[in-house]
Amino acid sequence: MAMIPFRRRRRLHRTTAFQWVLTALLTLLAVFMLLPMVYLFNHALKPYHELFLYPPTFLARQPTLDNFYDLLLVTKTAIVPVSRYIFNGVIVSLATIILGALLCAMCAYALSKHQFIGKKWMFSVIIVSLMFAPETVQIPRYYVISTLGIMNTYWAHILPVIALPVIVFLFKQFIDLLPDELLEAARMEGASEFVLFGRIILPLCMPAVATAGILLFQSSWGNMEASTLYIEDETMKTLPFYVSSMTSGLANNVARQGVAAAAGLLMFVPSFVLFLFLQRKVISTMAHSGLK
Repeated sequence: MAMIPFRRRRRLHRTTAFQWVLTALLTLLAVFMLLPMVYLFNHALKPYHELFLYPPTFLARQPTLDNFYDLLLVTKTAIVPVSRYIFNGVIVSLATIILGALLCAMCAYALSKHQFIGKKWMFSVIIVSLMFAPETVQIPRYYVISTLGIMNTYWAHILPVIALPVIVFLFKQFIDLLPDELLEAARMEGASEFVLFGRIILPLCMPAVATAGILLFQSSWGNMEASTLYIEDETMKTLPFYVSSMTSGLANNVARQGVAAAAGLLMFVPSFVLFLFLQRKVISTMAHSGLK
């Protein structure tokens, strides 16, 4: 192997002026996009006298946890303990992630690697369903859930968000890249479709699974539709509904603005932490699935 001259190697690794400018612009853009999150954290940590300063301050001068302490005091007066709402939210989110990722991956696998009548039509319907706003299907969804007899159950939280069209599309784009020869070789060895899916498809699609987990968690963790429309029993409702009902009366209450800020941060942190742990998988999915 021919050795590259030292001077030529230095020219290859030398950063040009355009790259410096581009790096600086991207850094400024990244800082600008982080400002809402920085504001959310600082607003929740501001003491009462800093919340209404004029001119307002962006960063907290004297950070404190008093807002979270006041939030706990407010929750003590509730009939149902806040731990019950958190428990419901965690159970619903975990079940939604597991079942949703599994069902969407199975649907995408069939659309990608199998031939059947109506395949193109079915995939077109899934793509078209991306155009519908969630509000347009609230009445049919309520009718289906009522007909199934799952009102006031965990299934009323899980089923409406268990199959997202965008996740099916994401999985299909990822599975399309897997070679058919690999599956054919496994079939020749006697592997069934369930073995192919469980031991080949899912392990190779782990970046897509991680991305689907984030999307499913966000759609489930912050969902108030089920608790509002399908759940009457207060003990079956989730944390977003409780936080919303608690802070809805605080919009014009000056004394409780800090509590509202702490509640907003409480809803944001789980999604933020989950994304930090899975961000590399998400980037890999976007690179391989063709999403722009």
